Amino acid sequence: MIKVGIIGGAGYTAGELIRLLLIHPDVEIVFVNSSSNAGNKITNVHTGLIGDTDLVFTDKLPVEDIDLLFFCTAHGDSKKFMESHTLPESLKIIDLSTDFREENDTHDFVYGLPELNRRRICNARHIANPGCFATCIQLGVLPLAKHLMLNSELHVNAITGSTGAGVKPTDTSHFSWRNDNISIYKPFTHQHLTEINQSLKQLQNSFNSQINFIPVRGNFSRGIYATTYLDCKIELDEIKRIYEAYYEDHSFTFITDRNPDLKQVVNTNKCLIHLQKFDNKLLIISMIDNLLKGASGQAVHNMNLMFNLEETVGLHLKPSAF
Repeated sequence: MIKVGIIGGAGYTAGELIRLLLIHPDVEIVFVNSSSNAGNKITNVHTGLIGDTDLVFTDKLPVEDIDLLFFCTAHGDSKKFMESHTLPESLKIIDLSTDFREENDTHDFVYGLPELNRRRICNARHIANPGCFATCIQLGVLPLAKHLMLNSELHVNAITGSTGAGVKPTDTSHFSWRNDNISIYKPFTHQHLTEINQSLKQLQNSFNSQINFIPVRGNFSRGIYATTYLDCKIELDEIKRIYEAYYEDHSFTFITDRNPDLKQVVNTNKCLIHLQKFDNKLLIISMIDNLLKGASGQAVHNMNLMFNLEETVGLHLKPSAF
């Protein structure tokens, strides 16, 4: 059994992570740390888990008793924790924050997008889980980067559910503001652009095109629906073959000829991709569940790879029929 601990256990991603780990046949949750909830039952916060667990939040950190530590902390806190604590050399870590997604010489975290770095993930000790927008957008264009086909500006519009803003209500996530409403934020400057550019240059070193990204707040709870278009003279049938070949040995990303809708991926670890051509423009539609494929589901996928398990274990999740 893989013994795991979680730091920052009260948020949406932590709740989804706990739900997935409770049903994983090869995992035991040793502790869920939350200083503000210490002593309270997990189900007092994550009420959807009533009947599934008797675990209690703790402010203790018995890291010597676990094999893997998940950080579900606020951005910046994972790095502070690593700098202020001495952890066992053998302890593996998956960080769901932004702190280590930019690969450089200051740390040894591997960028944890399995469709890009599966082999490196299998041999890694520390993983930086990708961002939700970044996952959805990258999966839509990685096959093009592999074939050196990203030679024009990318225009991206992506709409995300309110859970992407975290569990703590703000002016722009409160129900009375978000319901029956949409708005853009951080146009052209979103923080996930750094990791997207990093990944595309990993496959296509010559990539230096602008990514014109407009993030949109949606009036629904979960999911990301992204549309990307760019110049491309290659015929659609050939493009489809390129995508199908790239993803043929990956378990969660699928190319569909039907124009998909968001409900097909919500509550799953899937990414669906749909391709269309309009003269010399290629339109790419990609979509994921921001809390699963964009966060906790991907973290479990990375865990499975790190511990040499079949990558889909614990992730056979189905969308609603309606």
